[in-house]
Amino acid sequence: MRIRSSFAAFALGVLFFASCNSANEKKYKGWEVYGGNNEHNHYSSLTQIDTSNVTKLQVAWTYHTGDSDKGTQIQVNPVIIENILYGVSPKLKLFALDAATGKEKWSFNPANDNDVKGRGYFAMNVCRGVAYYSDGKDDRRLFYGAGSRLYCINALDGKPISSFGENGKIDLHNDLGRDVKDLFVSSTTPGIIYKDLIIVGTRVAEEAAAAPGHIRAYDVHTGKLRWIFHTIPQPGEEGYESWDNKEAYKHIGGANCWSGFSMDEERGIVFAPIGSASYDFYGGKRIGNDLFANSLLALDAATGKRIWHFQTVHHDMWDRDLPTAPVLVTITKDGKKIDAVAQTTKSGFVFLFERTTGKPVYPIEEKQVPTETELTGEKPSPTQPWSTLPKPFARQTLNEKDLNTLVPDSSYQDIKKRLASYKTGFIFNTPSKEGTVIFPGYDGGAEWGGPAADPLTGILYVNASEMPWVLTMVDVKNKAESNETNIQAGQRLYNVTCMSCHGPQRQGGGNYPSLIGVQKKYNDEQLMQLINNGRRMMPAFNQLSDGEKKAIASFILDEKDKQKEKFITPTKPEDEWYNLPYGGTGYNKFLTKEGYPAVMPPWGSLNAIDLNTGELIWKDTLGDYPALKAKGIHSGTENYGGPAITAGGLLFIAATSDAKMRVFNKRTGDLLWETDLPAAGFATPSIYEVNGKQYVVIACGGGKLEKHSGDAYVAFALP
Repeated sequence: MRIRSSFAAFALGVLFFASCNSANEKKYKGWEVYGGNNEHNHYSSLTQIDTSNVTKLQVAWTYHTGDSDKGTQIQVNPVIIENILYGVSPKLKLFALDAATGKEKWSFNPANDNDVKGRGYFAMNVCRGVAYYSDGKDDRRLFYGAGSRLYCINALDGKPISSFGENGKIDLHNDLGRDVKDLFVSSTTPGIIYKDLIIVGTRVAEEAAAAPGHIRAYDVHTGKLRWIFHTIPQPGEEGYESWDNKEAYKHIGGANCWSGFSMDEERGIVFAPIGSASYDFYGGKRIGNDLFANSLLALDAATGKRIWHFQTVHHDMWDRDLPTAPVLVTITKDGKKIDAVAQTTKSGFVFLFERTTGKPVYPIEEKQVPTETELTGEKPSPTQPWSTLPKPFARQTLNEKDLNTLVPDSSYQDIKKRLASYKTGFIFNTPSKEGTVIFPGYDGGAEWGGPAADPLTGILYVNASEMPWVLTMVDVKNKAESNETNIQAGQRLYNVTCMSCHGPQRQGGGNYPSLIGVQKKYNDEQLMQLINNGRRMMPAFNQLSDGEKKAIASFILDEKDKQKEKFITPTKPEDEWYNLPYGGTGYNKFLTKEGYPAVMPPWGSLNAIDLNTGELIWKDTLGDYPALKAKGIHSGTENYGGPAITAGGLLFIAATSDAKMRVFNKRTGDLLWETDLPAAGFATPSIYEVNGKQYVVIACGGGKLEKHSGDAYVAFALP
């Protein structure tokens, strides 16, 4: 699918901005910050590679980390400082490479850290990059997250800087104002540097037992906490009244900045996109609008004080986190120059605000939405914010007319029958026991790769997935019954703790594996170790007692010999805030019998939006299913990772499940070049220059969408 609008207005915009912004080109020559720069615009002013010679690109070097495993990923957008590339491996090894050759200079493996070895801190092996600090002299530091630890590493030799925190690291469980040592806290997306501060967010659990996602700033030299912003407000703070239960701040978790930051360094404003409050799909314990969940926050970078905020979803029940850092861009609207901030969303909206005041550039309406719910205790918001411009860049509703007709009739009739049993046809239908269609899906619309924005034209480039999912809620039992057996307790605890990812029948779904037949791979001891330490997408369940963990293990392993073994109730008191009456049955895609999305293509798209007018410039299908491509069907695929753009007129993107790197003409959307990668590049490219030669590098880690895992960083350049 290709859509083109009038090119005249776009061309005039190019001429206007090019004439008045050439002085800004120098600051975009490097790639020293995650996302390219503090504006997070994924833009490079390099022009050696352009539309006339891009077809001559070839592999300049390939670096293999040597530590990939089944299911591992690399989501890293590497940074390049003084001709050295800094990246992270699938198992969280930090390394430095000669950016011209790919030759390793040093590496640091947190798994060898004696202070944390064997404690499961690195089980959640996803990291998207590093933050770099320099005093302009000899002090050069890298900050990156490995599990729950934030490390400070000497950029020159790869060794921890012992004066920072405790022997070069701080534990992100600390400084949150309550005891969360047994809860999951991890740093996956790099923080951002402001003067002598490293500002960090975290990923936390998405079930009821979750840590709060407060934003923190630490001294880059000592690791001491300098400020904290409570994303779940406390008494006397702005937003506290948006929670009906005034004790919620002591118990509710989430509302976390897991997807990174952008910054107006000149004005000292840091912009933070906030995720949903826990539990994702039932809000009976958190009635109200739940500020600052699902909000774009503008904070004073020096103090953490709130400047303004805008909540994009009230009382979220659909996991509509803000998935990426916003982009800073200067536009011209009605002849007036506006410094703006653009936030893309999972739901396909773009919210555009004046940067200093938070005033919407285009009107945002509060629309009436359905509030009927069968879930006792739930109270949906009667309205939701609706951006009038730009128009959504992804489809938001799924009806019978939208169903996939590329499959045989028997398969079509199956998805038609299933659709008739679901709540569908509107993006804010409430979660239900019959099943509610989530479209676009839990993973976007937009995702963590984030958009690119051209500072010369005000054009935003965003890739989107258009996969329907189905959210189904069920009743769950939270409390042990008298004379409950170990197996019965295991099933009850599985439904509370594990079902939302692995499904009610242990069948798995989305990015979560099936547990059927797991006893062929794990014994009691091995599964207990997994539950204790976590692995990849699975957190450690330290909030459970040993008896509860053993019960879950017995149920998952189908240990028939323990059918009559009595469950020993934990002695510690239960936290009623974690006892929810409902749970989701897993992250289930709405698919045909053949495994294709139940909706007609495109299933992935690339969009160019003129933020000066709010109008779509062009839209292309992104990616292919090989079997459909062989039949002449250009379908698009789900995609993770974002685009990078250049002053040479190019847009580079990997992101798709078909393991390709593609280059488009950013002005027209025409595909100019593509090549195969050793594994899917679920990451954002970085663009840089060494000794006058321009390079483009992409991390090829695969591991998502049932694709094989890889361990390669591949750099391209002209001959």
